[in-house]
Amino acid sequence: MALPKAKEDATATRLAGLSLPADAGWSRAAREDALARLQAQGVPQRRDEYWRFTNPSAFTAPEVAEAPSRDLPDEIPLGAEADRLTVVFTDGVFDPDASDALEGEGMEIARLAGAPDIHWARDLYGTLEARGQDPVDRPLAALNTAFATDGVLIRVSGKVTRPVSIVYRHRDARSDVLLHHVIRIDADAALTLVEAGPAGARSNIVIEADIAQGGAFHHVRDQGREHDRSATTAGFARLGEAAVYKSFTLSANGALTRNEHVIECLGNGGIAHVAGAAIGDAAAHPFHHDDTVFITHDALDCESRQVFKKVLKNGAVGVFQGKILVREGAQKTDGYQISQSLLLDEDSQFLAKPELEIYADDVACSHGSTTGAIDEEALFYLRSRGVPEGPATDLLVLAFLAEALDEIDDPDIAGVLRDQLSGWLSRHATR
Repeated sequence: MALPKAKEDATATRLAGLSLPADAGWSRAAREDALARLQAQGVPQRRDEYWRFTNPSAFTAPEVAEAPSRDLPDEIPLGAEADRLTVVFTDGVFDPDASDALEGEGMEIARLAGAPDIHWARDLYGTLEARGQDPVDRPLAALNTAFATDGVLIRVSGKVTRPVSIVYRHRDARSDVLLHHVIRIDADAALTLVEAGPAGARSNIVIEADIAQGGAFHHVRDQGREHDRSATTAGFARLGEAAVYKSFTLSANGALTRNEHVIECLGNGGIAHVAGAAIGDAAAHPFHHDDTVFITHDALDCESRQVFKKVLKNGAVGVFQGKILVREGAQKTDGYQISQSLLLDEDSQFLAKPELEIYADDVACSHGSTTGAIDEEALFYLRSRGVPEGPATDLLVLAFLAEALDEIDDPDIAGVLRDQLSGWLSRHATR
């Protein structure tokens, strides 16, 4: 089916000047397939169903809007005090001087750029992204698979106690970053991956995670506090029997952020938890934050959780689109989905589209979405105990976000993120 003329032209404009990496090697076939998908789908437009709440033009324009970098001395990367393997990308370019040696006990790690011509990732690169295109087109992910310039390839064979920390640094006010990470968790292996910092003025980052029987992948992402950046991420995960996938994202500031998760529970007893906390003040800078999640249950006795909280102020906009699909035969499914927003004024808005699609009869699935203001009774109670109005409001905001932060298994990382949220609130007085 031919694309509408407007979408065809927009796609051609976005692709002008882009070319597949010359050193694509073993990934070339996957990149060519992704490019074909993108050309068949066209770049996203506001009329597309899953983009009707978010204007994708910042991601589809050929030019990058200027986003000056900001030096934030108090923005310490997650896990900075812990023993970790650090990989640094500055404006999407690997920084060997700031990075550790790419080696670690219980795992094999390499860069996408320059990986050996025969590599284990050959059978995985682009595979989960391609699977995630059905039933919903995800053209920005296909664009990433086709044109990503670098990323990390991690295969885990044991229970790795030393987290891998990917640190993103933004220096060029017009940097356009395309990074693609591939994670393979072997049977009964485990890894914690931490991402921290703004990757660029505009960034498109994809993670493909294949988790075998009994494996566990824990992912925590802090997207940084720069105001003008535009960022889109897509996480694709495939879970085997009794596999565990847990991901949490903190977003504070950012002109436009779109985080997508596409997860398949294919083995019995799989567990998939996805959570996020977003906090934005649009008084001086735009803030639009979109979480879009699609979880498919296609096995017995699987559990999934979607927990998303947003705090919005001064015309900030939050979006949540979440779906649980339970296929025929996926009995004993336990699916939970909650999306909530706290509006600190009458100018902000929260747009939600929760969905359940169930073809099995022995399941426990629920979803809920609420929008509200600060609880005046709770605020009155705190003030009657001598807490000033501003700090009292901040306490209620942190209590509201607590359910999402509780999804983080590592208490040290959760503590750092709580401190970051407290600092944000102190800089953006809520009253």
